[in-house]
Amino acid sequence: MTPAIFGISGTELTADERAFFKACDPAGYILFARNCESKAQLRALTDALRELHGKDQLFICIDQEGGRVARLRPPIWSPFPASEVFDQLYQIAPASAIEAARVNAQALALELAEMGITVDCHPPLDVRQPGAHDVIGDRALGSEPMQVAALGRAILDGLARGGVTGCIKHMPGHGRSMCDTHKEMPTVTASAQELATDLSPFRALNTALIGMTGHLLFTEWDTENPATLSKTIIENVIRGEIGFDGLLLTDDIDMEALEGIIPERSARSIEAGCDLVLNCWAKLDDMDGIVNALSEISDAARARLSRVEDAMSAPPDAVDVTELIAKRDALLQVTSEAAA
Repeated sequence: MTPAIFGISGTELTADERAFFKACDPAGYILFARNCESKAQLRALTDALRELHGKDQLFICIDQEGGRVARLRPPIWSPFPASEVFDQLYQIAPASAIEAARVNAQALALELAEMGITVDCHPPLDVRQPGAHDVIGDRALGSEPMQVAALGRAILDGLARGGVTGCIKHMPGHGRSMCDTHKEMPTVTASAQELATDLSPFRALNTALIGMTGHLLFTEWDTENPATLSKTIIENVIRGEIGFDGLLLTDDIDMEALEGIIPERSARSIEAGCDLVLNCWAKLDDMDGIVNALSEISDAARARLSRVEDAMSAPPDAVDVTELIAKRDALLQVTSEAAA
C-alpha cells in the first residue's frame, strides 16, 4: 500500500487512473467539486473506488466544513454554515452552541455517508488570533481554546453519529498565519508560552482518529522546516506535547508554502513522521512520482489506518437530515434574536 491520499480528475475514473490506482494501492482518496456532479454520479464514483480495492471500508475524504469550504453545494446538497456561527452562539448560550454544532455535523455527515464518503476533513481546531490572515477566518470555532475544543468535540461526535469520521486540523495550529499557505509559507515567531494556546484544543481532542498537519514554520520549535516536514515538531509537539496518536495526514502537499518538487516534499513528510501524504490535484505525473519516492506504508501507519477503517463499519443513527437542520436553525435563531 502506498502511504498517500490521491485526488481524482473528474466525475468518473479514467482508464489510466483505474490502472494506476490498482497498481499502486493508495491508502485512500480525496474528492473535490470537480468530482461531484449529481448524487447518482457521486455514489457511482465512490462505489467504483471500493470495487477497485475490493473492500467496503475505504478512506474516501472530502473538505466539507460549511461556508466557503464546501465541495458539495446547493441545489443538489444542503447548505451548511461556516463555523463562525457556532462561535457567535457560544457567546450567548454555550450549551445551545454545542448542540447546534453537533446536529449540524450529524446532518452534514448523513449527506456524505449517503454518497459513500467516509471521512470529512473537519473540524479545524485552529484558535483564531486577532490580525491574522483570513485563510482561517470564519472557519474558526473561536478565539478561546476550550471553546474551540468543546465545539470541535461536538462536531466529531455529530460526524460519527452520521457515519463519518472527522479529521482535526491543522496541527500544531494555523490560527497565527499571516498569509495563505496555498500561496506562501507563514512564519510564526510566537513563544512556547503563547503557542500553548494553539496546542490546547488539539491536546483536548488528542484521541481523534485522524489529524492533519499545517504548512507553517514555527521558529520556537524548528527554524528550518515547516510542521509538515519537521521531525522535531511531529515527534516532540504533535506526538509529544499534544499526545496525538491517530492517523496523521499532511495538508495538501502541492501547496506553494512548500519548496521542492512534489515527490521530494512527499518523501520528506513521511521521513518527518507523517503517516500519509495528501495530494489533491490528480496529476498522474505527480502521483507517479510520489509512488516512486515513497516506500510501503509503515506498520504504525497501517495500524492507525486500520483503526479508522474499523470505525467505518458503525452504522449512522437513523435520523432525518431535515429534522437535524431544523433543530440547528432553531438553536441558531437565538443569535439573531439577541442582535435584534
